[in-house]
Amino acid sequence: MAGSQWHGYWDRRRLSVKRKEVSQSENDEIGAGTEKISPSIVAPDLVDVYEFICRSCVQKPQMNYDFFQSMCVPHALLHSKQSSSPEIASRLGGPLLAKTGFTKESVAQTIDEWCAIGVKLSRKLGFNEFELSLSEKVRIYHYYVPVFLWCKRELELHTLKYKEGEFVRPLVIGISAPQGCGKTTIVDSLEYLFNSLGSHAAAISIDDFYLTASSQAELAALNCDNHLLKMRGNAGSHDLQLGIQTLKALCSLTSSGMTAKLPHYDKSANAGYGDRADPSKWAEVEAPLKVVLFEGWMLGFEPEDECTVAAIDPQLVAVNKNLAAYNDAWHKMIDSWIIIQVGDPHWVYKWRQQAEAGMRADGGSGMTDEQVADFVSTYMPAYKAYLPALYEKGPHGASPEHTLRLDIDEDRNPVG
Repeated sequence: MAGSQWHGYWDRRRLSVKRKEVSQSENDEIGAGTEKISPSIVAPDLVDVYEFICRSCVQKPQMNYDFFQSMCVPHALLHSKQSSSPEIASRLGGPLLAKTGFTKESVAQTIDEWCAIGVKLSRKLGFNEFELSLSEKVRIYHYYVPVFLWCKRELELHTLKYKEGEFVRPLVIGISAPQGCGKTTIVDSLEYLFNSLGSHAAAISIDDFYLTASSQAELAALNCDNHLLKMRGNAGSHDLQLGIQTLKALCSLTSSGMTAKLPHYDKSANAGYGDRADPSKWAEVEAPLKVVLFEGWMLGFEPEDECTVAAIDPQLVAVNKNLAAYNDAWHKMIDSWIIIQVGDPHWVYKWRQQAEAGMRADGGSGMTDEQVADFVSTYMPAYKAYLPALYEKGPHGASPEHTLRLDIDEDRNPVG
């Protein structure tokens, strides 16, 4: 996909996301005087969360007061709320309900589970579960909870493949999402929820498989005229064998007493250029392991024909050749996929600027906007070349039944 074809693709993507935002807004009953947040409006407290999830169920379940009291909701607050509150302004489950395989009836049957998971996660993220902001409500109940429940069901289906008494290999879930879109937060949330609910999970990033500083320097020297391989990031700057060894070691953690190490890449080392942390500092994972969450900005990318990538950036040709080895190395080890799709890859610039501004505000040494632009520009050719096929076809060899593809808007909210 080159030239005007590429621009046309992203024009259509932006329009698609915008249409989903509009469609979601039209389905929301927006209460007078409430703050609008794309794509949904939600009510401000936990009892309304219960009502918000229940709303539009064919048979709305009776409010479970015992459940709320177990969650430390004040008794007076429970009785002060009316179930017909006009401020409740979201349709059931949000824009991901159908994609995650839920119906109004199935949510009605598991309403306490939705609430309990939401409360757990709210506390983990430092939110006040009694006074969630609008954006927090959307993030928890329209995004993280349904995605977690989809992953939980994937684990159940995976486990059913094994006979009773057999050791069950951990389920590997690949999570592909552009930088800055909230990937780390959702992965941390999934890992926390699995572990807190009794299914041991571990998370690993493709960033942890970067080459050592000395190997990266050798790669840069061999490609001295290629700015895409000067720094870590693009295909070719990862230690594929380390990734294979790590994933195999994690997948072998089926019985008690076994352990495996999680490599770690220290981006602050080597004067900020980064280096692999000493193995003595790598975290250790104990068996039995149930879930491996494997995330990365370029996970699922597949090489394109040389003419296509050369039209985007001639220096991408070398990266494209390196990319061919990634499917055999990593992708084939992934059982289920989550693809977080964006309407425009240029949103990454804004997201990275926001992150760096936050670090500077906290007294850190975040990059300037100019430095961010230079940094992100080394990733942009790959986004342009490989995201269209990933979004249109999904990862190579992935089963559609075990692939969750969801769209987020520029504010990182789910839109469908």
